This record gives sequence, C-alpha cells and structure tokens, in this order.
Amino acid sequence: MKIAQLKRLPDTTHASPTIRTTAGQDAPVEITRPRWHRQKWIWAGIGASVLLIAALVWLLNEWADSKNALSAERMRVVSVTRGKFVRDVAAQGTVIAAVNPTLFAVAPGTVSYLVRAGDTVKKGQPLATLDSPDLRNEYEREQATLDSLNAALARQEIEIRRQLLLSKQQADIARVNIQAAEREKNRAQAAWDQRVISEQDYRRALDDLDTARLNFDHASATADLERDSLALELRTKRLERDRQALVVSNLKSRVDELTIRSPVDGMVANLAQAEKARVAESAPLITVVDLSVFEVEFQVAETYAGDIKPGMVAEINLDGRPRPGVVTSISPEVRQSQVTGRVKFSGEQPPGLRQNQRAAVRIVLDERDNLLKFERGSFIDGPTRAVYVVRGDRAVRTPVQLGAASVSEIEVISGLSEGDRVIISDTRDLNDAPQAVITD
Repeated sequence: MKIAQLKRLPDTTHASPTIRTTAGQDAPVEITRPRWHRQKWIWAGIGASVLLIAALVWLLNEWADSKNALSAERMRVVSVTRGKFVRDVAAQGTVIAAVNPTLFAVAPGTVSYLVRAGDTVKKGQPLATLDSPDLRNEYEREQATLDSLNAALARQEIEIRRQLLLSKQQADIARVNIQAAEREKNRAQAAWDQRVISEQDYRRALDDLDTARLNFDHASATADLERDSLALELRTKRLERDRQALVVSNLKSRVDELTIRSPVDGMVANLAQAEKARVAESAPLITVVDLSVFEVEFQVAETYAGDIKPGMVAEINLDGRPRPGVVTSISPEVRQSQVTGRVKFSGEQPPGLRQNQRAAVRIVLDERDNLLKFERGSFIDGPTRAVYVVRGDRAVRTPVQLGAASVSEIEVISGLSEGDRVIISDTRDLNDAPQAVITD
C-alpha cells in the first residue's frame, strides 16, 4: 500500500509577492513496504483455502461413512486360514427300499387280489390272480397245433423208415441179381470154352452181368440219396415242431404268470388296481418292497451332475447320526434342474429304517491340502467377485477370486491373505460401497 503525503502549496496568484515561504521546497513522498510482507498475506489465504477444502473432504467422507455403516453385533466375521480343503455337496434325501419291484399284467384280464397293502409276504407267495380267457384260449390252440405236429413228425418218421427199407430192399435185390448173373456168366464161359453155345449167347451172359452190376450201383446210390432226402425232411418237420414247442412254452409261462407271485421277501407296498378291475396288458398291479436292503435317494442341482460318480464316498445323516455310505448311481436325466441319485450304506445297515424316512446326504467330491480358505456364508459363493475385509474399525471392499465351494468352506484363489478377516453376513445394504464404518 502506498501512502502519499503532500504539503499544500499556497496559491501564488493571490499570495503576496512580498512574502517568501518554504513551500517551494516541499515535494510528494511515496512510502513502500517490503515484498515479503505483501506475500505473507497471499500464502496465508492459500493455506486457509487448503485447510477449508481438507475439512470439507473430511466432513464428506465422514458423512459418506456414516451413511454406510455396519453393526458389529449383526455382522459375522471369519478368518482366512490355510489347510486341507474338502469339496463336497449336501442334499436332502429319503430312505427307499433298494429292491421294490412292481408287477405288471402279462395279458388283458380281470385281477383278483389275494393280499392287501401292508401284508408281509414271502418269495414265491401268490399275491393276485389274473383271469385272461383270451390268453388261455391261445395257449390251448397252440398246444393243439403242437400235438398235431408231433403226430405228423411221428408219421413222417414211420414213412422214412418204410422208404429206407424199400431202398435197401432194391439194393439187396440188385446184389442178388449180380450173383445170379455171375453164375450164368461162369456157365456161359464154360460152355463157350467147349464151343457148345453160340457166341451170341456167351456175349449175352456177359452183358447180363454188367447190367446187374450197374443196377446194383444205381440202387446203392439211390438208397443213399433217398436216405439224405428223408433225413432232411425229418429235420424240417422237427424244426417246425420245435418252433411250435417254443410258442407253447412261452404261452405256458404267460399262463403261469397269471398267478402273480412275490419275487422277494418283503411287504406289499400298494395295490395299483381295484379289486375285480379289468386291466390292459402291461398295466401295473402290485408293488412289493424288500425291507432287508435300504438306500437313500437324493436330489442335487444339475451343476453337480458331472462331478458325482458311482463309487464316491458319501455320508448319510439319520437322526443326527452320521453313517458311511457310497454313491451307487446317478441319473442321466434332469428334471426341474435337479438330478436324482442313490447312496447305499457301507457296512452294516442301521436298524429301524422306515420307508420314506428323511435323511441328509453329504458327498465328498475332492480333497486338497495347503489351500487358502474361509468359512462359507449363505451370501458368498463361487461367482462372488468382491468381499468386505475388516481393517480396524472399517470394512473395506476387496476384489477377490474364489474357487471351489463346499458345504461349509470356500477356496480362495487370489485377493486375500492368511489371517484376513472377511465379513460373510449380508452386506447388500452397502450397495458395493468402497468402505463402511463398523459401529458398536
């Protein structure tokens, strides 16, 4: 700041020229201050502005953090550890009989039951009868055809023996004719040697011998061909008879199956038809369960279908007691995003099992050592990309990569270190805020 001090000069136009003063010696004087004194106020203003901005930022952060707050009492925190990781899957199941065959009608007819649902039965015990006139008539008709073929076969065998005997007779006669022709030839030879017969008679005797030999050869060959032909005809007749016998045997089995018998020792589960009902062929009639062998049928999400294989170790929990088991089968069919499988008990089956009893099943899919892991919460699974980690009195959102998940634990691939404390309770109210204040 400049301050000018001026002395007023007298007005010479009106002053008396005879009076002399020192006004002519006076001049304006400018007073200046040092440069550092001026900059001090500038830096003071800048510092005040920075402090004001920092205070505003701090107040905004505090306001934002106070808006995103977590209650320590409602928060569940677990630690990241390193150790053995067991990947498994849990499912709910029901106890079912491993052997529960359903018996079907072998032919259309009228069913009559000999037992009721809940009855204990033995293997081979009659359970129901099926009255099927059509099947019985067919069986009797085919049986009559079989009897006819048996008679025709017996008649054919007699005819074959007769023709074989006739062929043998002709061959024998031809042999006798050879012997007779040889004797005539010998006599003719002796007579010719003495020239008591004509040469023509001698030549005729020789021709008769040759003719007899040809007849014998032809008779023998014909007999062989006749025997082969008759054997072929007999084989054809027997094949027809055997085919018919198979038809009759199949029908007889079906007729015998009109009496429905229990295939196992067990209990009648249900009767599928009403008493004296007319049923079609292949209609279900009755179900029997074998109460000596039980399995647990379970359902899991289809995402686990490719990982579960028969022979995998399982754990069956009945009434709070775990028991060892093994996977016996997994269905290739998916229904409503669920896959059905079965687990059997390893070793001795627990006593007192009941049909349709509830059970929990745990199947071990994989086991690995020296992995980072932490306890799995209901709001954290494999697709989770970030979790909140406790840092002092704040929860900091941390990007992570999680791996395989088991029933109780989840694998950490990256983003976390051993000893980190992770919040596994519901944090959806934070709306993915970078951090939040943990309140008492």
